[in-house]
Amino acid sequence: MATANPVVLKLAFVAWKRVRPPICASTVKRWQKSAKNRWRVIPVLFTHSKGGSLSRLITVDMSESHYIGRFAPSPSGELHFGSLIAALGSYLQARARLGKWLVRIEDIDPPREVPGAADTILRQLEHYGLHWDGEVVWQSTRHDAYRERLAWLAEQGLSYNCTCTRARIQSVGGVYDGHCRTLNHGPENAAVRLIQRAPVLHFNDLLSGDIHADERLAREDFIIHRRDGLFAYNLAVVVDDHFQGVTEIVRGADLVEPTVRQIALYHQFGWTAPDYIHLPLAVNERGDKLSKQNHAPALPDGDPRPVLIDALRFLNQNVTNEWQDLSIDELLKQAVATWSLTSVPKIQHSQMRCAEL
Repeated sequence: MATANPVVLKLAFVAWKRVRPPICASTVKRWQKSAKNRWRVIPVLFTHSKGGSLSRLITVDMSESHYIGRFAPSPSGELHFGSLIAALGSYLQARARLGKWLVRIEDIDPPREVPGAADTILRQLEHYGLHWDGEVVWQSTRHDAYRERLAWLAEQGLSYNCTCTRARIQSVGGVYDGHCRTLNHGPENAAVRLIQRAPVLHFNDLLSGDIHADERLAREDFIIHRRDGLFAYNLAVVVDDHFQGVTEIVRGADLVEPTVRQIALYHQFGWTAPDYIHLPLAVNERGDKLSKQNHAPALPDGDPRPVLIDALRFLNQNVTNEWQDLSIDELLKQAVATWSLTSVPKIQHSQMRCAEL
């Protein structure tokens, strides 16, 4: 029997509606559809949403399912085993629901990006048989959409400029205290913060149940536009998930903490938030989460099947003993047919870790 993933890992389980769609040609770069896209698409035009007026186009196969999932890596390095867990889990959940699985490259933080990493990530997904639907959306092409949402929040009196430094915030306990909310600062050398008028203190995770947030962080007026001029992750991810019509987000447990902020932002825009599923994290022998920041080894370029088997076992899925006789496509089709979300280990609140956003 073939050996499993050559990367020596200690795998540990770290515990932890719907939107109106859109996609426009100006939002995609030239990594177009996955070469083996097997899903028929029908263009449908949607206009207007409560939080503003946006005419948008999305490709949706209404004959299959209204489910839309996604995988949204940042190009700060190649995919590793931990990335594969998130990609595979979201892929299987979407395919098992007869839905669409989209890929978005979250390239809005140039200082953290590695040249060529985005194309490598897309090649890795193809190599591991994870073929996406439609065209890849790149956040670097979406700046106008983010500016429009920032302008709308400002017009509604839901945001303000803040000049507080990290040192000042640390001096008051590490959580921002609303110091600049009524000071009417101009935009020079200032971040933009959202006014938390209706903070979300907990949410229902479809895998792990009711998850409660740190109340101080949930009530904090968080940054939506950074002082250095870059758009904040929480703003971009909400705007883009709504834009793409994502109905359910399956991702790693390191992103549990910002979820309540993102749901609060959905509410501020008057949009319906998607459902959320947070998967357990893979860690190394020191107990650290596998991440690009921790220099986790990239996914092997060889036969992807043993690594996919390791990932399926990590997610506690049924794996046939005859998997070596299957092609990659056959292996994944069988994984879709036997996918069981209830078998995936639940995340534990005490072990949640916030991602570096």
